Amino acid sequence: MVSSIASVFCTVAGAALVVLVLRDAFESLFHPDGRTVLSRAIMRQSWHLFHRLGARRPGTLPVAGPVTLVTIVGSWAVLLASGWALILWPHFPDGFRFATELGAPENQQSFVDALYMSLVTLGTIGYGDISPASDGLRLLVPLEALVGFALLTAVVSWLLSVYPALSRRRSLAYEITLLREATEGTPNGDFVRRQADSAERIFAELLSRLVAVERDLVTIPLSYYFAERDERFSLAAVMPWLLALADRGLAGDVAAPTRLRARMLHAAIDDFARTTARRFHGGDSGGTADLLARFARDHLCEPVSTRRVGECLAPEDARRVSAHSTPTR
Repeated sequence: MVSSIASVFCTVAGAALVVLVLRDAFESLFHPDGRTVLSRAIMRQSWHLFHRLGARRPGTLPVAGPVTLVTIVGSWAVLLASGWALILWPHFPDGFRFATELGAPENQQSFVDALYMSLVTLGTIGYGDISPASDGLRLLVPLEALVGFALLTAVVSWLLSVYPALSRRRSLAYEITLLREATEGTPNGDFVRRQADSAERIFAELLSRLVAVERDLVTIPLSYYFAERDERFSLAAVMPWLLALADRGLAGDVAAPTRLRARMLHAAIDDFARTTARRFHGGDSGGTADLLARFARDHLCEPVSTRRVGECLAPEDARRVSAHSTPTR
């Protein structure tokens, strides 16, 4: 059996781990502006690692998002199971009943036995070979099962929210890419001035979709760390071109309704640039164009205004972009 001092230490340490994970999961899933110490550290360190790998092996960075997601969920599960095991361990073996095939109860008092009980309960498996005997444990063990079920439900909900957000971001980037391809060879000013009605509608559509994507990044920070293999779907690559288009819509020779939409789109682009800079890759000091350039470098891509749409970076270009990028903090 565990000594009295060790019992108190295990209980306090286990409760601290459980509270840490529950708070981190709650703030990650329901309160993104909170202090998610664990998940935020995993996101940033994982992104930093894959950022370095991507500079040497192009195509590696898009793996960062999925790996980070799995790492966060796995860390929650491991820490929760370990925390509950520390809480249950001092009560082995006297606080539990054991199936006869397990042998003498006095042989069931190691931390492995407590961890096994914790994993079975957390996963709501319930084999029945070990069951609580005391009244306190008969209340505590089902509580752990409820926590495990709640965490599983929350993680599934998280997954179902991440990928629609990525789909919205990719579709916006691709629409901007198609717009750039359609107007390639024609100065932005000619398109905006000669087709004012179409430009106004396009500005309005891009504005509403960009606002939705910006809100997705605020409410689901993990989505930022999903980079794109095909840069036609990379918002980081096409945002500088969209800024240039909005700038031309502010010219004095553009129709007033179109100029109003362009001003609104320009404000949304500026807000997007400052939000991503402040939350993901450093402070928001500097102009909008500089912040969008940093956003592109953080995703190891160059703005498409410097090359043709769909043209991927060569390995040496990726290393150069990474060398000048601001690491995620």
